[in-house]
Amino acid sequence: MEPELIIFDCDGVLVNSEHIAVRIDQEFLLEIGIHMTPEEIIENFVGKSDEYFQNEIEKLNGTKLPSNWKSDLASRYHQAFLTELQPVEGVLEVLESVKVPICVASSGSQKKIRISLELTGLIQYFGENIFSAEQVNNGKPEPELFLFAAAKMGVDPARAVVVEDSRAGVQAGLAAQMQVFAYSGSVTPKDRLQLPGATIFDKMEQLLPAINALTAK
Repeated sequence: MEPELIIFDCDGVLVNSEHIAVRIDQEFLLEIGIHMTPEEIIENFVGKSDEYFQNEIEKLNGTKLPSNWKSDLASRYHQAFLTELQPVEGVLEVLESVKVPICVASSGSQKKIRISLELTGLIQYFGENIFSAEQVNNGKPEPELFLFAAAKMGVDPARAVVVEDSRAGVQAGLAAQMQVFAYSGSVTPKDRLQLPGATIFDKMEQLLPAINALTAK
């Protein structure tokens, strides 16, 4: 069965922001007295919403984060993105070649998603078809964001494909009963993406052949 929609995560799938963000998150947490390794940050927070990050850090630290924490962190990301952010290797060729409608569904804010796509020149492929965890009640690993995106695009979830790079994102796609392709070339260890029903791929050039092979069965 051929898909009628491909839903792309943004960070780590379209742009190489995960490596940058994990470094900045670690620096930020150290400043407020929380020592976490990059591996711990990846396991606990990659693919999840700002609200989840805030709730977990406040529980861990026993105090509220500063009221300006989001804008502070966003400013740090932006400064780093200006010089370091790039499209994920091979993703431009995917976006040029794909034959079905596409959209973005990301745990980041609308502003952050759009800045990332504008800085890397990828915004032209998505237009207004950009959806954020800000628009739903429950972010990844709950399926709500992907179901919301499919509804907005007018596609049955069963005919949608999700491309993810985080465990939470893979869980969300599977929970939405969509076909999930998990990209192992970002920061999440491959073994953490290997969930029943997900198809693992290592390089972006493998994505469309993998989708075609699976849907041709």
